[in-house]
Amino acid sequence: MVATHGFQRARRPEQIEARRCAILDAARAMLGSKPVADISLRELSESVGLAKSNVLRYFDSREAIFLEVLDENWVAWLDGLSESLTPAGDDSPYAPEIHVASAVAESLVGQRLLCELMSVMAGVLERNISVVFARDFKKRATVNSGRFASLVHSQLPHLSEGDAAQFAKVTLVIVAGLWPTAEPAESIVVVLNEMQAPPAADMFAVGLREGLINQLVGLSARAATRTS
Repeated sequence: MVATHGFQRARRPEQIEARRCAILDAARAMLGSKPVADISLRELSESVGLAKSNVLRYFDSREAIFLEVLDENWVAWLDGLSESLTPAGDDSPYAPEIHVASAVAESLVGQRLLCELMSVMAGVLERNISVVFARDFKKRATVNSGRFASLVHSQLPHLSEGDAAQFAKVTLVIVAGLWPTAEPAESIVVVLNEMQAPPAADMFAVGLREGLINQLVGLSARAATRTS
């Protein structure tokens, strides 16, 4: 860790970018061992070797740092999804919708950090950022959501672009709603074991898949009704 007493303000663009990268690296490392709610700005600052006031020279707030991490994970997930989505090899009713929804769900289950950050995006992280940062972040979020909708539309062209956009929005809502149940407190784990319930992670995966399937099938059924 770099000693804070040796801090010198970065002035050149490359110095500023290097300092921002160091802060984001520290945030990623901490998120690997604890949830967002347990990471304070003080702890994050200490991990990168800076005072809190110096960290805030490069980011609006603690929340803005985690929104940056969210955005990069969102983009990386979309990159992987664009390569893994393939046409369904089944022509039974709603097979393409089930195939796409299942593929999306499976890809999200493997993205623990993305799911966690999505679950606190609106209720926590967006509550303590400036208008300037909010404007920039929401533009990027809109691009990410639009890209996801385009991927879905490319696999299910019978859906309108509006329907695909709706699915993209609802996917975020379902992830945000379900994720807190995926990593329950120890007391809840004990009770779930007593109830002989499936592991929480498995229930999250099943709930996400079923929720996304129901959304896509419902959107397709409504689209067919409009067409007829």
